Amino acid sequence: MLGNVKQDVKGDARGIKPFDHSWRTEFLNSQQLQTKSHALIPGGCHTYAKGDDQFPQNSPGFLVRGEGCHVWDMDGNEYIEYGMGCRAVTLGHAFPSVVRAAQEELFRGSNFSRPAPIEVECAEELISMIDGAEMVKFCKDGSAATTAAIKLARAHTGRDKIGFCADHPFFATNDWFIGTTPFDTGIPQSTKDLSLAFRYNDIDSIREMFQENSGEIACLIMEPAKYCDPDDDFLNKAKEICHEHGALFVLDEMITGFRWHNGGAQKYYQVVPDLSTFGKALANGFSLSALVGRKEFMEVGGLEHERERVFLLSTTHGAETHSLAAAIATMRTYQNEPVVETLFQQGERLRDGVNTVIAQHGLKDYVEVIGKPCCMVLASRDGNKLPSQWFRTLMMQETIKRGVFMLSLVVSYSHSDKDIDWTIGAIDESLFVYRKALDEGPEKYLVGRPSKPVYRKLN
Repeated sequence: MLGNVKQDVKGDARGIKPFDHSWRTEFLNSQQLQTKSHALIPGGCHTYAKGDDQFPQNSPGFLVRGEGCHVWDMDGNEYIEYGMGCRAVTLGHAFPSVVRAAQEELFRGSNFSRPAPIEVECAEELISMIDGAEMVKFCKDGSAATTAAIKLARAHTGRDKIGFCADHPFFATNDWFIGTTPFDTGIPQSTKDLSLAFRYNDIDSIREMFQENSGEIACLIMEPAKYCDPDDDFLNKAKEICHEHGALFVLDEMITGFRWHNGGAQKYYQVVPDLSTFGKALANGFSLSALVGRKEFMEVGGLEHERERVFLLSTTHGAETHSLAAAIATMRTYQNEPVVETLFQQGERLRDGVNTVIAQHGLKDYVEVIGKPCCMVLASRDGNKLPSQWFRTLMMQETIKRGVFMLSLVVSYSHSDKDIDWTIGAIDESLFVYRKALDEGPEKYLVGRPSKPVYRKLN
């Protein structure tokens, strides 16, 4: 049962339980394991976005099981989840056809001393979906793929500098990107100086960057979109400027790929990059990412050319057979079922419902749903209408109490109408607390400290 809410409580017409401050969720088992995890693992986990500092003190520390869009924590509490594994689980947790495909492949072995035929099959499947993709290299995470794209562009152009979009929050754990954030300890200044920032939908910032660094920039890298669409054919114009200056145009589709369109957001926005990267939703949570692009660029990482060799990507686990089987099953689900259409439809249902309750509480200036229906977040602002970690954490705390785990509002193919309606009701009830916190201060209602941004100099 969601959030361990007592089922004898009478709900409203949607089945949503009434606002009740007397109920609290307990996390005793999670809290005990958190102490142990921090003694063994720096940060207590292996992904900064999943760290304790990103969530309320009153929240589950560990999730043990998922089915569809529902997850269960160590203490037996059930939640409707949004974000779905940092946006990696687009179809739903333990999606049957994907699990079966991976399981069947595992019984044949997962890693050999020579390539497995499924590597070719998976390559053909992905290349068939992406315009302009003529070759592919698989790896295990997004950072490896984007960094390989940077290396390829540098090798092709003989240049060292790269341009990245400052409005997009994450490209890689590697020094070329993390060195541009406040989280830059241990990274040489000489490395930081090679990364240049431009602004999304600001074509003049790109022109100025190339003018100020003439003949030095190997490529631009950006997401096709984040929370707003490209204006005035921005993506194609950026590509044209790159080519005018002999640079490559790279799109990071880790998030947008298979959410905006089966052919990626590049298909949605009608632009064909030189190189692009995919991951997250590629294998519905199994570890797999990919660098794809035109043969003239990609083949320098291979054996059939006379140029200097490029150590492009070479990972022991990059082509584990069960992950490739999961990816094939996932991609075929995208092609055979209305996955993207459902993401937009359910996202729109969620957005419209949340906007309605925000308006009913008179909180339009303080709480806002932003992003495309397939990839939304809930913005939380303080009494001065400024982004607030206090209020963001308070909203997470209050929705967790009501059986909704929403670091974001990113839906999956498994979110049903019932799940969406429950979520709208949980947000509706949580906004009562938000309204009081605006008047009386969030510290009165938030248990413990607010969450913190990942990119910060000190703990």
